[in-house]
Amino acid sequence: MKNIRVVCLLCLLLVFFDCSVSYKFTGTSINYDKVKTISIRDFTNQADLIYAPLEYKFNETLRNAYIRQTKLRFIPQNGDLHLEGEIVGYDVSSLGVRDNNFAATSKLTMTVRVRYTNNTNHNEDFEQTFSTSETFDSSVMLSSVESDLTDKMTKDLVDMIFNATVANW
Repeated sequence: MKNIRVVCLLCLLLVFFDCSVSYKFTGTSINYDKVKTISIRDFTNQADLIYAPLEYKFNETLRNAYIRQTKLRFIPQNGDLHLEGEIVGYDVSSLGVRDNNFAATSKLTMTVRVRYTNNTNHNEDFEQTFSTSETFDSSVMLSSVESDLTDKMTKDLVDMIFNATVANW
Protein backbone atom coordinates (compact mmCIF):
# COMPACT_ATOMS: atom_id res chain seq x y z
CA MET A 1 0.00 0.00 0.00
CA LYS A 2 2.88 2.30 0.77
CA ASN A 3 4.39 1.65 -2.69
CA ILE A 4 1.13 2.64 -4.37
CA ARG A 5 1.13 5.96 -2.51
CA VAL A 6 4.70 6.69 -3.58
CA VAL A 7 3.90 5.88 -7.20
CA CYS A 8 0.77 8.03 -7.13
CA LEU A 9 2.71 10.90 -5.57
CA LEU A 10 5.40 10.66 -8.24
CA CYS A 11 2.76 10.64 -10.99
CA LEU A 12 1.09 13.69 -9.51
CA LEU A 13 4.40 15.51 -9.29
CA LEU A 14 5.18 14.70 -12.91
CA VAL A 15 1.79 15.92 -14.06
CA PHE A 16 1.94 18.97 -11.81
CA PHE A 17 5.36 20.11 -13.01
CA ASP A 18 4.63 19.06 -16.60
CA CYS A 19 7.92 17.40 -17.31
CA SER A 20 8.30 16.77 -20.99
CA VAL A 21 10.96 16.03 -23.54
CA SER A 22 10.71 17.60 -26.98
CA TYR A 23 12.73 16.76 -30.07
CA LYS A 24 12.76 18.79 -33.24
CA PHE A 25 14.53 17.61 -36.38
CA THR A 26 14.36 19.73 -39.49
CA GLY A 27 16.78 17.65 -41.52
CA THR A 28 19.13 20.54 -42.25
CA SER A 29 22.79 21.02 -41.48
CA ILE A 30 22.84 24.81 -41.80
CA ASN A 31 25.14 26.80 -39.55
CA TYR A 32 22.80 29.72 -38.85
CA ASP A 33 25.67 31.70 -37.31
CA LYS A 34 27.20 31.98 -40.80
CA VAL A 35 24.29 31.39 -43.18
CA LYS A 36 21.33 33.72 -42.77
CA THR A 37 19.93 34.39 -46.25
CA ILE A 38 18.99 32.57 -49.42
CA SER A 39 18.19 33.78 -52.92
CA ILE A 40 16.44 31.59 -55.48
CA ARG A 41 16.13 32.78 -59.06
CA ASP A 42 13.19 31.53 -61.09
CA PHE A 43 13.95 28.29 -62.90
CA THR A 44 12.91 28.83 -66.52
CA ASN A 45 11.35 26.06 -68.57
CA GLN A 46 13.68 25.26 -71.47
CA ALA A 47 12.30 21.80 -72.19
CA ASP A 48 11.15 20.94 -75.71
CA LEU A 49 7.74 19.78 -74.48
CA ILE A 50 5.98 22.56 -72.55
CA TYR A 51 3.41 22.09 -69.79
CA ALA A 52 2.30 25.65 -69.00
CA PRO A 53 1.85 25.41 -65.19
CA LEU A 54 5.13 23.54 -64.66
CA GLU A 55 7.48 26.51 -64.29
CA TYR A 56 5.31 28.28 -61.71
CA LYS A 57 4.56 25.03 -59.84
CA PHE A 58 8.24 24.09 -59.62
CA ASN A 59 9.40 27.54 -58.48
CA GLU A 60 6.73 27.84 -55.78
CA THR A 61 7.36 24.32 -54.47
CA LEU A 62 11.11 24.97 -54.32
CA ARG A 63 10.75 28.25 -52.43
CA ASN A 64 8.18 26.78 -50.05
CA ALA A 65 10.52 23.94 -49.12
CA TYR A 66 13.16 26.38 -47.91
CA ILE A 67 10.59 28.61 -46.19
CA ARG A 68 9.04 25.71 -44.26
CA GLN A 69 12.16 23.74 -43.44
CA THR A 70 14.78 26.41 -42.70
CA LYS A 71 15.12 29.69 -40.82
CA LEU A 72 16.76 31.39 -43.80
CA ARG A 73 15.56 34.84 -44.85
CA PHE A 74 14.76 35.26 -48.56
CA ILE A 75 16.41 38.08 -50.45
CA PRO A 76 16.17 38.79 -54.21
CA GLN A 77 19.87 38.27 -54.99
CA ASN A 78 23.30 37.60 -53.49
CA GLY A 79 22.09 35.45 -50.62
CA ASP A 80 24.50 33.49 -48.47
CA LEU A 81 23.06 30.52 -50.36
CA HIS A 82 22.01 30.99 -53.97
CA LEU A 83 20.07 28.64 -56.26
CA GLU A 84 19.42 29.03 -59.97
CA GLY A 85 18.83 26.76 -62.91
CA GLU A 86 16.49 25.56 -65.61
CA ILE A 87 13.95 22.87 -66.31
CA VAL A 88 15.82 21.21 -69.17
CA GLY A 89 13.77 18.09 -69.78
CA TYR A 90 10.11 17.20 -69.87
CA ASP A 91 9.62 14.11 -72.01
CA VAL A 92 7.17 11.28 -72.58
CA SER A 93 8.41 7.86 -73.65
CA SER A 94 6.85 4.43 -74.18
CA LEU A 95 7.80 1.51 -71.97
CA GLY A 96 6.13 -1.90 -72.22
CA VAL A 97 4.47 -3.19 -75.41
CA ARG A 98 1.13 -5.00 -75.48
CA ASP A 99 0.17 -7.91 -77.74
CA ASN A 100 -1.12 -5.48 -80.37
CA ASN A 101 2.29 -3.71 -80.59
CA PHE A 102 0.99 -0.61 -78.80
CA ALA A 103 2.62 0.76 -75.67
CA ALA A 104 1.18 -0.52 -72.40
CA THR A 105 2.87 2.05 -70.21
CA SER A 106 4.26 5.50 -70.75
CA LYS A 107 6.82 7.36 -68.71
CA LEU A 108 6.91 11.10 -68.08
CA THR A 109 10.38 12.34 -67.13
CA MET A 110 11.33 15.74 -65.76
CA THR A 111 14.93 16.99 -65.56
CA VAL A 112 16.24 20.10 -63.81
CA ARG A 113 19.74 21.60 -63.96
CA VAL A 114 20.73 23.34 -60.70
CA ARG A 115 23.58 25.71 -59.92
CA TYR A 116 24.13 26.07 -56.17
CA THR A 117 26.44 28.61 -54.61
CA ASN A 118 27.28 28.75 -50.92
CA ASN A 119 28.86 32.18 -50.50
CA THR A 120 30.08 31.26 -47.00
CA ASN A 121 31.83 28.07 -48.16
CA HIS A 122 32.52 27.78 -51.89
CA ASN A 123 33.74 24.18 -51.41
CA GLU A 124 30.04 23.24 -51.35
CA ASP A 125 29.18 24.91 -54.69
CA PHE A 126 27.96 22.61 -57.45
CA GLU A 127 26.19 22.35 -60.77
CA GLN A 128 24.15 19.18 -61.04
CA THR A 129 21.28 17.71 -63.01
CA PHE A 130 18.39 16.06 -61.16
CA SER A 131 15.83 13.85 -62.85
CA THR A 132 12.74 11.89 -61.88
CA SER A 133 9.94 10.11 -63.71
CA GLU A 134 6.45 8.73 -63.25
CA THR A 135 4.70 6.04 -65.26
CA PHE A 136 1.09 5.97 -66.41
CA ASP A 137 -1.12 3.71 -68.47
CA SER A 138 -0.79 4.49 -72.18
CA SER A 139 -4.53 4.15 -72.69
CA VAL A 140 -4.92 7.35 -70.63
CA MET A 141 -4.34 10.75 -72.20
CA LEU A 142 -1.36 12.54 -70.69
CA SER A 143 -3.43 15.68 -70.20
CA SER A 144 -5.77 13.82 -67.82
CA VAL A 145 -2.95 12.73 -65.46
CA GLU A 146 -0.35 15.42 -66.12
CA SER A 147 -1.19 17.66 -63.16
CA ASP A 148 -0.93 14.83 -60.62
CA LEU A 149 2.24 13.44 -62.20
CA THR A 150 3.97 16.83 -62.28
CA ASP A 151 2.99 17.43 -58.63
CA LYS A 152 4.71 14.18 -57.63
CA MET A 153 7.76 14.78 -59.81
CA THR A 154 8.13 18.38 -58.64
CA LYS A 155 8.02 17.29 -54.99
CA ASP A 156 10.61 14.56 -55.67
CA LEU A 157 12.94 16.98 -57.46
CA VAL A 158 12.61 19.64 -54.77
CA ASP A 159 13.40 17.03 -52.10
CA MET A 160 16.52 15.99 -54.04
CA ILE A 161 17.66 19.60 -54.44
CA PHE A 162 16.94 20.44 -50.80
CA ASN A 163 18.87 17.40 -49.59
CA ALA A 164 21.82 18.14 -51.87
CA THR A 165 22.05 21.78 -50.78
CA VAL A 166 21.25 22.05 -47.08
CA ALA A 167 20.60 18.57 -45.70
CA ASN A 168 23.99 17.03 -46.56
CA TRP A 169 22.59 13.51 -46.38
